[in-house]
Order: sequence, then C-alpha cells, then structure tokens
Amino acid sequence: MTFPCSFPIKLMGHESSEFRQTVRELVEKHTGPLDDGAIESSLSRNGRFVSVTITVIARSREQLDNIYRDATAHDDVIMAL
Repeated sequence: MTFPCSFPIKLMGHESSEFRQTVRELVEKHTGPLDDGAIESSLSRNGRFVSVTITVIARSREQLDNIYRDATAHDDVIMAL
C-alpha cells in the first residue's frame, strides 16, 4: 500500500442513530473531521444491524491500525472490516 491513499473502513453494529455517530467519532479521532460524503450506511435485511462504511485518506499503516484497534475495542462495534 502506498500512502496517502483512499481506504474504506466498514464497521457493523446494532441499528441506532447513536451507532453512526459513535463510529464517526472513533474514526475522526484519528483522521480529523470527515466530510458527510465519505460516510455511507446500509441496513441489514431485517433492519436490526447497520454497516457504516467510512472512506478515509489513510496517511500510514499505523493510523489504520489505530483506527481498527479502537473500533474493535468498542462495545458497540460487532465487526470491523
């Protein structure tokens, strides 16, 4: 991977408006403010879960590792891809 680069991060959790805000804040802690256009979400078929894809401009492998470390440690994040 050559940095900087555009990199999508997908975080999944239970459907709620709080989840979307939580994952945004988790990522912004490492990237700074994100444009709303960098964030997409999709509900599961039954509407119980949501996946949020945040496309960031990754500056380093360490930055990505830190994002994934914080995301997977958070109780509301079921899966991070």
